[in-house]
Amino acid sequence: MGNNLRSACDEILQKVVTVKDRVPGVVAMITDRSASIYEGAAGERILDAGQAMTTDTVFAIYSTTKAMTGTAVLQCVEEGKLDLDAPAKNYAPDIGKLEVLDGFDADGTPRLRAPKRDITTRMLMLHTAGFGYDFFNTTYLRLAQERGQPSVITCSRASIMTPLLFDPGDKWEYGSNIDWCGQVVEGIRGKRLGEVLAERVFAPLGIADMAFSLSPSMRERLATMHQREADGSLTPLPDMQLPADPEVDMGGHGLHGSIGEYMKFIRMWLNDGAGPHGRVLNTETVEAAVRNGLQAHQTVTVLPGVIPSISNDAEFFPGLKKSWSYTFMVNDEDAPTGRPAGALGWAGLPNLFYWIDRKNGFGGYWATQILPFGDPISFGAYMDFETAAYAAGQARAAA
Repeated sequence: MGNNLRSACDEILQKVVTVKDRVPGVVAMITDRSASIYEGAAGERILDAGQAMTTDTVFAIYSTTKAMTGTAVLQCVEEGKLDLDAPAKNYAPDIGKLEVLDGFDADGTPRLRAPKRDITTRMLMLHTAGFGYDFFNTTYLRLAQERGQPSVITCSRASIMTPLLFDPGDKWEYGSNIDWCGQVVEGIRGKRLGEVLAERVFAPLGIADMAFSLSPSMRERLATMHQREADGSLTPLPDMQLPADPEVDMGGHGLHGSIGEYMKFIRMWLNDGAGPHGRVLNTETVEAAVRNGLQAHQTVTVLPGVIPSISNDAEFFPGLKKSWSYTFMVNDEDAPTGRPAGALGWAGLPNLFYWIDRKNGFGGYWATQILPFGDPISFGAYMDFETAAYAAGQARAAA
């Protein structure tokens, strides 16, 4: 893709950090099956502080953690240690204590009942187990405001001991399911999730700059979170950090890392589960994991932003059919960026976005640290970035 790709992407990055309602800083990368073919950084780690964003900047990667935890789950399946359709409480007993919330009494007391069926790890992987997030669900928001339900960003055990919003398997709702997948993995392996990932996912891929708890070197390179205000301006939030020593390694959102390290993970999916230092997943597992796992009554929906400071209403490719795999969004129709039907992707709360196109053999990642999610400036520039990647590929194919 060469110079055309580099110049197009550099222009997008420079523009997004200099326009009126800019982003403070961005790192963006594209990889093919063998190596990164574009690496770019622009702007600053913290607004107007003179600390340049660099390609080795460390980000809180939030929900782009999920696919890494899902990989650890799939490894347990391959080894015969996990039955995806067995009750998840067999591996993570605490999940068996959770009940379904059937509304509130007049005094605000939650009405709870036993679920009609057990939660399975398959349901957790597909976001059909009954969990949500308080920034996307008004019921969980009410529990937070009136009953003191802790936010998942506290990385506490109490934050995942939430009632279910519906009976397991009834529908799709994006939520804390993959945090529970991490608990399933810990129950099987007898180790913290961070240790499992380091040994079984990161080591075969040569990933060193990725962890739930920041090393001193990572902390020195950490990008600061920012809030987009109503007038479009940005406010740095230096104190908004995930806990330095989390009670729970949150498989749904807890990792920190540099983007070059995540590209190694994307390459593993492009290479049918193989890494430079060993195989992470079997080819047959990868082929099964990238297909839609939802049933007809389970539909991927818009994410409604019920806490405006944390998320806008958000949806990838409105009007196009989407489904869910283990554990990625799948676009079931060709997307306007050039992403083909069947490609994988997802996002992280502070406007982090990635895609994995196994058909064409490349993928990319766009990293900012801005709330609320669905920031029109960062997300719009990401769409331009992905579109530029496909345009360069088409130009190369036509040459």
